[in-house]
Amino acid sequence: MTLFVVEQTGRIRIVREGQLVERPFLDISGMVRAGGEQGLLGLAFLPSGEDGRFFVYYTDDGGQQVVASYDTNPDDRDVAAPGSATIWLRMDDRFGNHNGGSLVFGADGYLYIGTGDGGGAGDPLDSGRHLDTLLAKVLRIDVSGQPADGDPAYRIPADNPFVSTDGARPEIWHTGLRNPWRIRFDRATGDLWIADVGQGDREEIDVSRAGVGGLDFGWNVMEGSTCFRSSGACATPELTLPVAEYDHDLGCSVSGGAVYRGPSHPALQGWYVFSDYCTGEFWAIDASRERTEEPAIVAETDLNISAIAEDAAGELYATDLSGGQLLRIGVEGG
Repeated sequence: MTLFVVEQTGRIRIVREGQLVERPFLDISGMVRAGGEQGLLGLAFLPSGEDGRFFVYYTDDGGQQVVASYDTNPDDRDVAAPGSATIWLRMDDRFGNHNGGSLVFGADGYLYIGTGDGGGAGDPLDSGRHLDTLLAKVLRIDVSGQPADGDPAYRIPADNPFVSTDGARPEIWHTGLRNPWRIRFDRATGDLWIADVGQGDREEIDVSRAGVGGLDFGWNVMEGSTCFRSSGACATPELTLPVAEYDHDLGCSVSGGAVYRGPSHPALQGWYVFSDYCTGEFWAIDASRERTEEPAIVAETDLNISAIAEDAAGELYATDLSGGQLLRIGVEGG
Protein backbone atom coordinates (compact mmCIF):
# COMPACT_ATOMS: atom_id res chain seq x y z
CA MET A 1 0.00 0.00 0.00
CA THR A 2 1.31 3.44 -0.98
CA LEU A 3 0.16 6.59 0.84
CA PHE A 4 0.95 10.22 0.09
CA VAL A 5 1.25 12.43 3.17
CA VAL A 6 1.13 16.23 3.00
CA GLU A 7 3.49 18.20 5.26
CA GLN A 8 2.38 21.75 6.05
CA THR A 9 5.88 23.09 5.45
CA GLY A 10 5.61 22.29 1.75
CA ARG A 11 6.56 18.68 1.15
CA ILE A 12 4.63 15.58 0.11
CA ARG A 13 6.04 12.31 1.41
CA ILE A 14 5.45 8.71 0.34
CA VAL A 15 4.73 5.98 2.87
CA ARG A 16 4.99 2.56 1.25
CA GLU A 17 4.13 -0.63 3.12
CA GLY A 18 4.40 1.28 6.38
CA GLN A 19 7.84 2.73 5.65
CA LEU A 20 8.61 6.39 4.95
CA VAL A 21 10.43 6.93 1.65
CA GLU A 22 13.35 9.23 2.39
CA ARG A 23 13.13 11.35 -0.76
CA PRO A 24 10.11 13.71 -0.92
CA PHE A 25 7.62 13.16 -3.72
CA LEU A 26 7.30 16.95 -4.01
CA ASP A 27 9.15 19.76 -2.24
CA ILE A 28 7.82 23.29 -2.78
CA SER A 29 8.81 24.53 0.66
CA GLY A 30 10.63 27.47 -0.90
CA MET A 31 7.33 28.71 -2.37
CA VAL A 32 5.09 28.10 0.65
CA ARG A 33 4.31 30.38 3.59
CA ALA A 34 3.93 27.87 6.42
CA GLY A 35 2.94 28.38 10.04
CA GLY A 36 -0.26 28.78 11.99
CA GLU A 37 -3.01 27.78 9.56
CA GLN A 38 -1.01 28.54 6.42
CA GLY A 39 1.08 26.16 4.36
CA LEU A 40 0.69 23.24 1.98
CA LEU A 41 -2.86 22.19 2.84
CA GLY A 42 -4.34 19.88 0.21
CA LEU A 43 -3.59 17.17 -2.36
CA ALA A 44 -5.71 15.35 -4.95
CA PHE A 45 -4.69 13.06 -7.80
CA LEU A 46 -6.48 13.19 -11.13
CA PRO A 47 -8.96 10.28 -10.89
CA SER A 48 -7.96 8.60 -14.15
CA GLY A 49 -4.35 8.36 -12.97
CA GLU A 50 -3.29 8.03 -16.59
CA ASP A 51 -0.87 10.92 -16.74
CA GLY A 52 0.07 11.09 -13.06
CA ARG A 53 -1.18 14.67 -12.73
CA PHE A 54 -1.96 15.83 -9.21
CA PHE A 55 -3.24 19.04 -7.64
CA VAL A 56 -2.08 20.90 -4.54
CA TYR A 57 -3.53 23.76 -2.50
CA TYR A 58 -1.07 26.00 -0.66
CA THR A 59 -0.43 29.46 0.76
CA ASP A 60 2.24 31.16 -1.32
CA ASP A 61 4.92 33.47 0.01
CA GLY A 62 2.69 36.47 -0.72
CA GLY A 63 -0.19 35.09 1.35
CA GLN A 64 -2.44 34.08 -1.57
CA GLN A 65 -4.18 30.72 -1.68
CA VAL A 66 -3.05 28.80 -4.77
CA VAL A 67 -4.37 25.72 -6.56
CA ALA A 68 -1.70 24.25 -8.83
CA SER A 69 -1.03 20.97 -10.61
CA TYR A 70 2.11 18.97 -11.18
CA ASP A 71 2.93 15.91 -13.26
CA THR A 72 4.50 12.78 -11.87
CA ASN A 73 7.84 12.01 -13.50
CA PRO A 74 7.07 9.26 -16.06
CA ASP A 75 10.55 7.78 -15.57
CA ASP A 76 10.38 7.81 -11.77
CA ARG A 77 6.90 7.58 -10.27
CA ASP A 78 8.22 8.40 -6.80
CA VAL A 79 8.88 12.04 -7.64
CA ALA A 80 7.08 14.93 -9.34
CA ALA A 81 8.36 16.11 -12.71
CA PRO A 82 10.53 19.21 -12.29
CA GLY A 83 9.17 22.29 -14.02
CA SER A 84 5.70 20.80 -14.55
CA ALA A 85 3.78 23.26 -12.33
CA THR A 86 0.61 24.87 -13.68
CA ILE A 87 -1.24 27.50 -11.65
CA TRP A 88 -5.02 27.03 -11.99
CA LEU A 89 -6.36 29.42 -9.38
CA ARG A 90 -5.19 32.20 -7.06
CA MET A 91 -7.28 33.67 -4.24
CA ASP A 92 -6.45 36.82 -2.33
CA ASP A 93 -6.57 36.27 1.43
CA ARG A 94 -6.27 39.24 3.76
CA PHE A 95 -5.77 37.32 7.00
CA GLY A 96 -3.55 34.37 7.90
CA ASN A 97 -6.24 32.00 9.18
CA HIS A 98 -9.29 30.17 7.83
CA ASN A 99 -7.61 29.03 4.64
CA GLY A 100 -9.66 25.92 3.86
CA GLY A 101 -7.33 23.81 1.76
CA SER A 102 -9.32 20.71 0.80
CA LEU A 103 -9.14 19.26 -2.71
CA VAL A 104 -11.27 16.28 -3.80
CA PHE A 105 -12.43 14.92 -7.12
CA GLY A 106 -16.06 13.89 -7.48
CA ALA A 107 -17.44 10.97 -9.45
CA ASP A 108 -18.31 13.55 -12.12
CA GLY A 109 -14.59 14.14 -12.68
CA TYR A 110 -14.72 17.73 -11.45
CA LEU A 111 -12.39 19.19 -8.84
CA TYR A 112 -14.05 20.41 -5.62
CA ILE A 113 -12.18 22.98 -3.52
CA GLY A 114 -12.96 23.92 0.09
CA THR A 115 -12.11 27.54 0.92
CA GLY A 116 -12.21 29.37 4.25
CA ASP A 117 -13.87 32.73 4.84
CA GLY A 118 -10.56 34.61 4.65
CA GLY A 119 -9.98 34.82 8.39
CA GLY A 120 -10.57 37.30 11.14
CA ALA A 121 -13.09 36.66 13.92
CA GLY A 122 -16.72 36.67 12.87
CA ASP A 123 -16.02 36.83 9.12
CA PRO A 124 -15.24 40.57 8.86
CA LEU A 125 -15.13 40.27 5.05
CA ASP A 126 -18.69 38.86 5.15
CA SER A 127 -17.51 36.20 2.71
CA GLY A 128 -20.11 33.67 3.80
CA ARG A 129 -22.92 36.03 2.76
CA HIS A 130 -21.60 37.06 -0.65
CA LEU A 131 -21.45 35.20 -3.95
CA ASP A 132 -18.94 37.57 -5.56
CA THR A 133 -16.04 35.98 -3.67
CA LEU A 134 -14.49 32.51 -3.79
CA LEU A 135 -13.96 32.54 -0.03
CA ALA A 136 -16.20 30.62 2.43
CA LYS A 137 -17.22 28.22 -0.31
CA VAL A 138 -16.97 24.83 -1.92
CA LEU A 139 -15.93 25.44 -5.52
CA ARG A 140 -16.44 23.09 -8.46
CA ILE A 141 -14.32 23.39 -11.60
CA ASP A 142 -13.39 21.32 -14.65
CA VAL A 143 -9.64 20.75 -14.89
CA SER A 144 -9.77 17.95 -17.46
CA GLY A 145 -8.14 20.02 -20.20
CA GLN A 146 -4.72 21.57 -20.51
CA PRO A 147 -4.41 25.35 -20.14
CA ALA A 148 -3.72 27.25 -23.36
CA ASP A 149 -2.26 30.71 -23.81
CA GLY A 150 -4.99 33.33 -23.52
CA ASP A 151 -7.62 30.85 -22.29
CA PRO A 152 -8.85 30.27 -18.72
CA ALA A 153 -6.99 27.47 -17.02
CA TYR A 154 -10.22 25.72 -16.08
CA ARG A 155 -13.79 25.44 -17.36
CA ILE A 156 -17.01 26.00 -15.45
CA PRO A 157 -19.42 23.05 -15.38
CA ALA A 158 -22.64 24.14 -17.08
CA ASP A 159 -24.79 22.88 -14.18
CA ASN A 160 -22.98 24.83 -11.44
CA PRO A 161 -25.79 26.48 -9.46
CA PHE A 162 -24.77 30.14 -9.82
CA VAL A 163 -23.68 30.19 -13.47
CA SER A 164 -26.61 32.45 -14.40
CA THR A 165 -26.71 34.53 -11.19
CA ASP A 166 -25.72 38.15 -11.78
CA GLY A 167 -22.58 39.10 -9.88
CA ALA A 168 -21.91 35.57 -8.61
CA ARG A 169 -18.70 33.63 -9.17
CA PRO A 170 -19.68 30.70 -11.40
CA GLU A 171 -17.16 28.40 -9.70
CA ILE A 172 -19.29 28.25 -6.53
CA TRP A 173 -20.96 24.96 -5.58
CA HIS A 174 -21.86 25.75 -1.92
CA THR A 175 -21.56 28.81 0.29
CA GLY A 176 -21.84 29.84 3.95
CA LEU A 177 -18.78 28.02 5.35
CA ARG A 178 -16.29 29.34 7.90
CA ASN A 179 -13.31 27.02 7.47
CA PRO A 180 -14.16 23.63 5.93
CA TRP A 181 -11.57 21.24 7.34
CA ARG A 182 -12.02 18.80 5.50
CA ILE A 183 -14.36 17.90 2.61
CA ARG A 184 -14.68 14.36 1.28
CA PHE A 185 -17.02 12.30 -0.86
CA ASP A 186 -18.64 9.08 0.30
CA ARG A 187 -17.39 6.63 -2.31
CA ALA A 188 -20.57 4.55 -2.03
CA THR A 189 -23.24 7.27 -2.29
CA GLY A 190 -21.54 10.33 -3.76
CA ASP A 191 -22.62 12.49 -0.80
CA LEU A 192 -20.23 15.34 0.03
CA TRP A 193 -19.26 15.60 3.72
CA ILE A 194 -17.93 18.87 5.14
CA ALA A 195 -16.38 19.41 8.57
CA ASP A 196 -16.66 23.14 9.25
CA VAL A 197 -14.62 24.68 12.07
CA GLY A 198 -16.71 26.94 14.32
CA GLN A 199 -16.08 30.30 15.96
CA GLY A 200 -16.35 30.31 19.75
CA ASP A 201 -19.17 27.88 20.43
CA ARG A 202 -20.07 25.19 17.86
CA GLU A 203 -18.27 22.70 15.60
CA GLU A 204 -20.36 21.26 12.78
CA ILE A 205 -20.64 18.47 10.24
CA ASP A 206 -22.49 19.35 7.04
CA VAL A 207 -23.52 17.17 4.11
CA SER A 208 -24.84 17.69 0.62
CA ARG A 209 -26.43 14.65 -0.90
CA ALA A 210 -25.12 13.38 -4.24
CA GLY A 211 -25.46 15.90 -7.04
CA VAL A 212 -27.03 18.64 -4.91
CA GLY A 213 -25.40 22.06 -5.31
CA GLY A 214 -26.21 25.59 -4.28
CA LEU A 215 -26.58 24.99 -0.53
CA ASP A 216 -25.98 27.76 2.01
CA PHE A 217 -24.66 26.39 5.30
CA GLY A 218 -25.37 29.60 7.16
CA TRP A 219 -22.10 31.21 8.21
CA ASN A 220 -21.96 33.98 9.43
CA VAL A 221 -25.67 34.26 10.18
CA MET A 222 -25.44 30.97 12.03
CA GLU A 223 -22.79 28.96 13.85
CA GLY A 224 -23.98 25.38 13.65
CA SER A 225 -27.71 25.44 14.37
CA THR A 226 -27.48 28.53 16.61
CA CYS A 227 -27.74 32.22 15.75
CA PHE A 228 -24.41 34.02 15.45
CA ARG A 229 -25.20 37.57 14.39
CA SER A 230 -28.44 38.02 16.33
CA SER A 231 -30.19 36.71 19.42
CA GLY A 232 -33.51 36.14 17.64
CA ALA A 233 -34.68 33.57 15.13
CA CYS A 234 -32.21 33.18 12.28
CA ALA A 235 -32.80 29.75 10.70
CA THR A 236 -34.68 30.09 7.41
CA PRO A 237 -35.57 27.53 4.73
CA GLU A 238 -32.74 28.92 2.58
CA LEU A 239 -30.11 27.81 5.10
CA THR A 240 -28.96 24.19 5.45
CA LEU A 241 -28.43 23.03 9.04
CA PRO A 242 -25.65 20.61 10.07
CA VAL A 243 -26.30 16.89 10.40
CA ALA A 244 -24.22 16.86 13.60
CA GLU A 245 -22.56 19.41 15.88
CA TYR A 246 -20.96 19.73 19.29
CA ASP A 247 -20.13 22.60 21.61
CA HIS A 248 -16.77 23.66 22.98
CA ASP A 249 -17.16 21.64 26.14
CA LEU A 250 -16.20 18.69 23.89
CA GLY A 251 -13.58 20.28 21.63
CA CYS A 252 -12.51 23.40 19.78
CA SER A 253 -11.70 22.58 16.15
CA VAL A 254 -13.30 19.77 14.14
CA SER A 255 -11.05 17.64 11.93
CA GLY A 256 -12.92 15.81 9.19
CA GLY A 257 -13.47 13.10 8.19
CA ALA A 258 -14.58 10.29 5.84
CA VAL A 259 -17.34 7.72 5.57
CA TYR A 260 -15.80 4.32 6.22
CA ARG A 261 -16.28 1.88 3.33
CA GLY A 262 -13.35 -0.46 3.97
CA PRO A 263 -13.49 -4.22 4.56
CA SER A 264 -11.59 -4.50 7.86
CA HIS A 265 -14.03 -3.04 10.41
CA PRO A 266 -17.70 -3.98 9.85
CA ALA A 267 -18.77 -2.00 12.92
CA LEU A 268 -17.68 1.22 11.17
CA GLN A 269 -19.26 0.44 7.80
CA GLY A 270 -21.32 3.40 6.57
CA TRP A 271 -20.34 5.71 9.44
CA TYR A 272 -18.71 9.12 9.00
CA VAL A 273 -15.61 9.28 11.22
CA PHE A 274 -14.16 12.59 12.40
CA SER A 275 -12.06 14.03 15.23
CA ASP A 276 -11.20 17.23 17.09
CA TYR A 277 -7.78 18.88 17.08
CA CYS A 278 -7.94 19.91 20.74
CA THR A 279 -9.24 16.74 22.39
CA GLY A 280 -7.97 13.96 20.11
CA GLU A 281 -11.26 12.10 20.40
CA PHE A 282 -12.62 10.25 17.38
CA TRP A 283 -16.38 10.23 16.79
CA ALA A 284 -18.65 8.58 14.27
CA ILE A 285 -22.18 9.22 12.99
CA ASP A 286 -24.41 7.04 10.83
CA ALA A 287 -24.02 8.54 7.35
CA SER A 288 -27.58 7.56 6.36
CA ARG A 289 -29.23 9.69 9.06
CA GLU A 290 -30.38 13.26 8.48
CA ARG A 291 -29.48 14.36 12.03
CA THR A 292 -27.40 12.88 14.85
CA GLU A 293 -27.64 14.50 18.27
CA GLU A 294 -24.88 12.52 20.01
CA PRO A 295 -22.01 11.17 17.88
CA ALA A 296 -20.59 7.87 19.09
CA ILE A 297 -17.04 7.86 20.47
CA VAL A 298 -14.78 5.57 18.44
CA ALA A 299 -11.50 6.25 20.27
CA GLU A 300 -10.00 8.57 22.86
CA THR A 301 -6.46 9.90 22.48
CA ASP A 302 -4.37 12.86 23.66
CA LEU A 303 -3.21 13.65 20.12
CA ASN A 304 -3.69 16.72 17.91
CA ILE A 305 -5.53 15.19 14.97
CA SER A 306 -5.18 17.41 11.90
CA ALA A 307 -6.79 15.33 9.17
CA ILE A 308 -8.45 12.01 8.34
CA ALA A 309 -8.32 10.36 4.93
CA GLU A 310 -8.83 6.98 3.28
CA ASP A 311 -6.67 4.70 1.17
CA ALA A 312 -7.63 2.95 -2.06
CA ALA A 313 -9.27 0.11 -0.11
CA GLY A 314 -11.35 2.47 2.04
CA GLU A 315 -9.31 2.09 5.23
CA LEU A 316 -8.98 5.26 7.31
CA TYR A 317 -5.82 7.06 8.42
CA ALA A 318 -5.23 10.14 10.55
CA THR A 319 -2.36 12.59 10.99
CA ASP A 320 -1.19 13.89 14.36
CA LEU A 321 0.56 17.26 14.49
CA SER A 322 1.77 16.90 18.07
CA GLY A 323 4.06 13.98 17.31
CA GLY A 324 4.18 13.86 13.53
CA GLN A 325 2.47 10.46 13.51
CA LEU A 326 0.47 8.72 10.79
CA LEU A 327 -2.22 6.56 12.39
CA ARG A 328 -4.54 3.86 11.07
CA ILE A 329 -8.09 4.01 12.45
CA GLY A 330 -9.98 0.91 13.56
CA VAL A 331 -12.30 -0.35 16.26
CA GLU A 332 -11.61 -3.00 18.85
CA GLY A 333 -12.92 -6.38 17.80
CA GLY A 334 -14.02 -5.30 14.47
